[in-house]
Amino acid sequence: MKTLLIGGARSGKSALSARWAGERSGDVCCVVTATASDDEMSARIAAHRRERPQHWRVREEPVRLGAALREEARTGGLLLVDCLTLWTANCLWPPHPASGATGTQHTGDLQPDMSGWEAERAEFFASLHAVANEVIVVSNEVGTGLVPEHAAARLFRDEQGRLNQGVAAACDAVFLVTAGLALRLK
Repeated sequence: MKTLLIGGARSGKSALSARWAGERSGDVCCVVTATASDDEMSARIAAHRRERPQHWRVREEPVRLGAALREEARTGGLLLVDCLTLWTANCLWPPHPASGATGTQHTGDLQPDMSGWEAERAEFFASLHAVANEVIVVSNEVGTGLVPEHAAARLFRDEQGRLNQGVAAACDAVFLVTAGLALRLK
């Protein structure tokens, strides 16, 4: 079973995905894509760590998500991916190895890595289809607001929207999450 939870920022997606993962399996690997690019993001990551059960395996993978899914699938447990939105940004503007920060802080100054993004996206879809594990994927709905003012933001929104459509098509179930409530779309 592959499930997508999609919604806006602070809609309750992560909390709901963690609750469902814990209810469905005692063996969970949470594959997280966030990087600690600044103090505020470090605090968000720390809060998520505190909220997860201690016995869950956690794999931090900001870019190579498809490879991480295949490797973690060998354990046979449920895979929880949180979240595709940060992963998209990390692939388009890869983290700087020296600082650990993502290029997303300066997207106006950096050219997106389209070939890297396309390769990682293809590997992710191949892995999502290939793994037999139950998978819960979290992603933000980014297309319901204003048209972004800057080209980098429009590129991100467009790529995230296309990714979300592909993941929704690949999943058995899709839920729109808002105010902590899930509405089944598929």
